[in-house]
Amino acid sequence: MDLLKVSLVLGTFGIWSGSGAEPAQRVDVLEELKLGESFSGVLQVRGFHNQSRAFLFQDSWRNVRASAAVAEGLLQKLRGRIEFTLLLTLKQERLNSGVILSIHHSEQRFLELESSAPRNEIRLHYHTQDQRPHTEVFPYRLADDRWHKISVGVSSSHIVLHVDCSRIYERVVDTPAMDIPALSSVWLGQRNAAHGFYKGIMQDVQLVLMPQGHISQCPDLNRTCPTCNDFHGLVQKIMELQDLLAKTSSKLARAEEKMKSLDGCYCEKTCSLDGEVYREGDAWIDGCRNCTCSVSPVPPPIFFVIFSILEEKILIHTLEHSMNKVDDPPCPELNCPELEQISLTDRCCKVCRGHDFCAEGSSQICVENSECVNLEAGACCSCKDGFRSLRDDSAYCQDIDECAEGKHYCRENTVCVNTPGSFMCICHTGYIRIDDYSCTEHDECVTGQHDCDENALCFNTVGGHSCSCKPGFVGNGTVCRALCDGLCQNGGSCISPDTCICQQGFTGKRCETDIDECLDGFVECDSRATCVNLPGWYHCECRDGYHDNGMFSANGESCEDIDECEMERHSCANDTVCFNMDGSYDCRCPHGKNCSGDCVHDNKVKHNSQIWVLDSDRCSVCSCQNGLVMCRRMVCDCDNPTADLFCCPECDPRISSQCLHQNGVLTYSSGDSWVENCQQCQCLRGEVDCWPISCPPVQDCEFTAIPEGECCPRCVTNPCQANTISNDITKTCTDEHGISRFSGSTWTKHGTECILCQCKNGHVCCSVDPLCL
Repeated sequence: MDLLKVSLVLGTFGIWSGSGAEPAQRVDVLEELKLGESFSGVLQVRGFHNQSRAFLFQDSWRNVRASAAVAEGLLQKLRGRIEFTLLLTLKQERLNSGVILSIHHSEQRFLELESSAPRNEIRLHYHTQDQRPHTEVFPYRLADDRWHKISVGVSSSHIVLHVDCSRIYERVVDTPAMDIPALSSVWLGQRNAAHGFYKGIMQDVQLVLMPQGHISQCPDLNRTCPTCNDFHGLVQKIMELQDLLAKTSSKLARAEEKMKSLDGCYCEKTCSLDGEVYREGDAWIDGCRNCTCSVSPVPPPIFFVIFSILEEKILIHTLEHSMNKVDDPPCPELNCPELEQISLTDRCCKVCRGHDFCAEGSSQICVENSECVNLEAGACCSCKDGFRSLRDDSAYCQDIDECAEGKHYCRENTVCVNTPGSFMCICHTGYIRIDDYSCTEHDECVTGQHDCDENALCFNTVGGHSCSCKPGFVGNGTVCRALCDGLCQNGGSCISPDTCICQQGFTGKRCETDIDECLDGFVECDSRATCVNLPGWYHCECRDGYHDNGMFSANGESCEDIDECEMERHSCANDTVCFNMDGSYDCRCPHGKNCSGDCVHDNKVKHNSQIWVLDSDRCSVCSCQNGLVMCRRMVCDCDNPTADLFCCPECDPRISSQCLHQNGVLTYSSGDSWVENCQQCQCLRGEVDCWPISCPPVQDCEFTAIPEGECCPRCVTNPCQANTISNDITKTCTDEHGISRFSGSTWTKHGTECILCQCKNGHVCCSVDPLCL
């Protein structure tokens, strides 16, 4: 057992070595798509280096999608993987929000990488192992018109983001599931033909089917630690060995019990005659001789055979030179008159006329769909009703298809269905049975035997019925849903004609109005925080000069002062002294000195009373006032014809700046915002950018779940209802074999195929796996 442990550890740690990826483990996406040969809107240009080709994605009318064959080949390599790395080199235009790579099926995004300039975010969209959509957001600005090397490494529940060979983020998340269905599509530089257009240059877009793929992009980085999947694999191997040990121990115990029962056994004694072996005491007929296997009582055992001829007595010499006398029993007495007794050619004794030969074992030769029939001097096989013989002795028979051969009695309104040895008359759809061979029509609408929706009308027809949704409802009649004019917005549900039920935080006839909890006085934040309204929600955000201490209290009590002087986050010039204040700071001039009142901003000196526009954001104006820098967003006045449309997109009246909603029906003006599928979306100059709705932190919760129709998690007490748990490896579960399981581990319940169990902090939760059915 110790040797087994050592081998497992060495085998697991062995996968940690190595720094490169074999060609079979690397997919060059640009090469697979044959980019530059058949895609308009994409132009080959000079890249970050000359070792590979680079491409400029430049307009919004392109359609860079892999063919069905290429997509399936790529997805086959990715399916089932829990370790892979996405590598690329890019130069994204300023202010662009676009999708770099998207693998999705319908609305389900299985792997999508997105960069948003308006939010300064990198987003990774994927599906978790429990089939939930998830978005992991990394605050980082890629769209700065500069070259960057990007690496997104996935190893089980571990995601690492490298930018320019520096590890920016390392997170433990819900494990991505690469159970990508067939006919899924692969897009580069866009989400689909209408949304998410990336603008800029891409080079070296690769999928490396192993973790730590960033090492091939940045060879100077060395891998020193195992990945989460390595650890999970080791834990899984340990659990498998525990399972194997338990089963082996059980088999060994049963084997030992059997060995104990063999201690009292003795060697079986047999006789051999003409190559046949018989046990002691066996009797048989050899022609017209009755034979018995007997063993001499004199040790060592000597075996012999005693022969006797009917009506005679014979002495047989044993191997011990002794003689045994055997009395052969006569033929059995028959209970029928002598005239009713018949002689058989293959027997020594007579039998009565009508003797049951089948009961003596002749029926065993009648095998498939055949039965034994007694004759005058023996037995034969005969096919059962509904079957015909396959060979002369009728031992094997096949079914007769009465329906195909017209040998049935089915009448009107039925269809003949063949069965083994017979047939059935099945009623046509919409008819009921009269007897075994005929059916008649009936009114499903009257009898209630229809599948119309409760909001549909049932109409009886010849041989069936039809369903039609009632006024105010739409659908196919089997399923009808209420129709609301203008549709319910922001996740609202239409429950009856022209009636919407809104999600929490929204109101209005169409749920079109966000409830401003801050304005309506529903929320009272701490003095160090300010209420920030969100679509459908709110939160208390620390004011300038404060930051959260990590407790994340809902009302902002966890906000504490930032010491700008100590942290060197002030703008005081060298001739002044920084003095920290609650929520702010002051630049004080030492006594006796004549200070300039200048400010230091972005390592540049700004003179007192100077006003300037930020280099990184032309929509923000800053000023220096006695050493303090104050910045604010430009105020938009849409009535002013000279308003900067770049900074004030809501003032842009051009049709080209409008955005099409995901449903393809609604349009939004530049600057409009809305909520769709728990995402906050905004239209900016004709492009749609969406990001996950901000949810308040859930405090002191071991188990959380997202209620149906809502977007943010709430505390739950039942662990089996939880979508997310904080796994505690010290809280283990015991499965049906008595094996301990770590929290978070899953297994298939013993004796079943489709019941999946999971350990959730000491609680065993089992459910039917829908993908197994």
